[in-house]
Amino acid sequence: MELSRRLYAVAGLVTPGNRLADVGTDHGYIPIYLMEQGLIPHGIAMDVNAGPLERAREHIREHGLEEKIETRLSDGLREIEAGEADTVVIAGMGGALTIRILEEGFRILPSLKELVLQPQSEIARVRNWLADRGYCIEREDMVEEEGKYYPMFRAVWGGKTGHLRPEEALYGPLLLQNRHPVLLRYLQKERERKKGILAQIESRGAQNARERRQELLEALEENGRALSFFAKRETEGCRKTE
Repeated sequence: MELSRRLYAVAGLVTPGNRLADVGTDHGYIPIYLMEQGLIPHGIAMDVNAGPLERAREHIREHGLEEKIETRLSDGLREIEAGEADTVVIAGMGGALTIRILEEGFRILPSLKELVLQPQSEIARVRNWLADRGYCIEREDMVEEEGKYYPMFRAVWGGKTGHLRPEEALYGPLLLQNRHPVLLRYLQKERERKKGILAQIESRGAQNARERRQELLEALEENGRALSFFAKRETEGCRKTE
């Protein structure tokens, strides 16, 4: 099974030996890949739509893995019980939907060892949601694929954790601390893009663009704080409080 760069990075965050539940599995690529690599003993591929789930079944059959990967029609985590999985993967969904799935499946979260998440939007909101509920981001990665940037992370429940600073929630505490090269390219690209937009606004002098100008200035300030991490090395990891 060949994976895209994004899905390969997501799969790389799953702890070997864990039983997997892949929410929104689509074609079933992640559980098939992990099973063929001998990295998981069992998988559950779930999707809310029958069409994608049938495609996943076909791929699972093609790879001869019917006995090791189950398929379930499920809205989020509704069709999985506590104790059936160690890792839940939610990849390629919006941040609001990711949070809804976790909130509606909160009954099984204490039984899980880890969450592997790759939100497509509202990433700061997802990170803050996790921190507010006692989760710690244990590992992060970021890839660029076809001109788009995809951050992703593995979160574990670690007791009470400190709140994330704004730049950590937005860009990732470990991506910043480890000075991830893809994040650096993203920050530099975004800085130039925002500076270009700001220059256009200021050259026009439009009064009704005052609010947008302020938003850009604040975004550039956040971007600058994030870039400052690349001038130093921090290794504190998850900040836990008693």
